[in-house]
Amino acid sequence: MSVTAALGFEAAAVAAGLKSSGGLDLAVVVNRGPLQHAAAVFTSNRSKANPIIWSQQVIADGTVSAIVLNSGGANCFTGAQGFQATHATAEAVAEAIGISAGDVLVCSTGLIGDQLPLEKVLAGVTAASAALGHHGEDASLAIMTTDSKPKRSIKVGPGYTIGGMAKGAGMLAPGLATMLVVITTDAAVQPGALDRALREATRLSFDRLDSDGCMSTNDQVSLLASGASGVTPSDVEFTELLTEVCTDLAEQLQADAEGASHDIRIEVVGAASEDDAVTVGRSVARNNLFKAAVFGNDPNWGRVLAAIGTTDAAFDPYSVDVSMNGVRVCHAGAPDRPRTEVDLSPRLVELLIDLHAGTETATILTNDLTHDYVHENSAYAS
Repeated sequence: MSVTAALGFEAAAVAAGLKSSGGLDLAVVVNRGPLQHAAAVFTSNRSKANPIIWSQQVIADGTVSAIVLNSGGANCFTGAQGFQATHATAEAVAEAIGISAGDVLVCSTGLIGDQLPLEKVLAGVTAASAALGHHGEDASLAIMTTDSKPKRSIKVGPGYTIGGMAKGAGMLAPGLATMLVVITTDAAVQPGALDRALREATRLSFDRLDSDGCMSTNDQVSLLASGASGVTPSDVEFTELLTEVCTDLAEQLQADAEGASHDIRIEVVGAASEDDAVTVGRSVARNNLFKAAVFGNDPNWGRVLAAIGTTDAAFDPYSVDVSMNGVRVCHAGAPDRPRTEVDLSPRLVELLIDLHAGTETATILTNDLTHDYVHENSAYAS
């Protein structure tokens, strides 16, 4: 059920004819209340799609009644006509369900530079709004583009529920990913607390997913609270449960990354600061030589040391230990166990980097670099 698992939410999805491949491609999620509290985080890319520009204005007052999402077109770099399409989409949702257009978030995903067929979008909004119900699973299907499977997560707290759906299979980089995420809860949480919880949860989940170092123009994670359970959890409890949902969805995004044959978990320990740990882990996640080696089942730990040496993190490269799938192949910047002992045939590759510079840790998620990734992205627009 994902986004309709929490009380107070309805959803629907339709095939509006936006995707050349056919199938569901437009979804509407509605918060029936009694609260319409919300928070959202957006891509940090300066090049922002029209739905991002619109939604950043909508979320300013912390009130959202509905969210409409489409696949089949990013509506990015489409000029004034594209922004007018976003505005018209929000107005269509508002008219269909009796709310203000200023309380409707809009999300789009797909190819940059193509105008959305507005008539099809508006007809889809009308059809979806008339079919609202407990159709969260359909909604998670409608937002898929190159995804091979939908991403859904539900966690239950003491008397309340958090449910979410996500799409994304490439361009998974910090500042979010080429992803759209909608999370709903029936907990009674104020907008300020929602914003703080969401930023902390995304910091520890989506922002540490770095598949290929490319940042999208359309990334948005939205959190809607209906208050229908009547339960007000503590900030700490709510943030922890929300982080579980976000981490679950982030790991599903990683597992579905375009063309990947290995999921790589980079754990950095012994860092002088958490920021250093993140910086070091990300330097490896973005190193194409290392990622290509993993694709070839080659435990080339030298590429790890070469990658982390490009950072400004505080550590001595000649004190670093590196382990791959439980085998310490480098100790104090020198060879340790033979690399032939490392088995990289499993899907999961666990890389442990001990900087011996402090007590802080961080984990970055990435994937290998494969022929399929290059092929899929070379033909994306064709």
